[in-house]
Amino acid sequence: MSIEELKIEIAKKVFETDDENLLVRVETILSNINSENDILPEKVKQGINKGLEQAKQGKLIPFNEVKKRLSEKWN
Repeated sequence: MSIEELKIEIAKKVFETDDENLLVRVETILSNINSENDILPEKVKQGINKGLEQAKQGKLIPFNEVKKRLSEKWN
């Protein structure tokens, strides 16, 4: 199912329901998607984007390597 088909199916279900609790939960979920991004400071967003870009480029350090480096540094 494509993203467009999924949107249509979800919209159909929303229009067909009379369950107020469900509609309130859907509205809450959709509201939180935008607000979570809005509350992050710009520097944090930039850091997240930088990390995602580095991950795409394969610039990752395995967790075990990080633990080893920290252990060597602090022991």
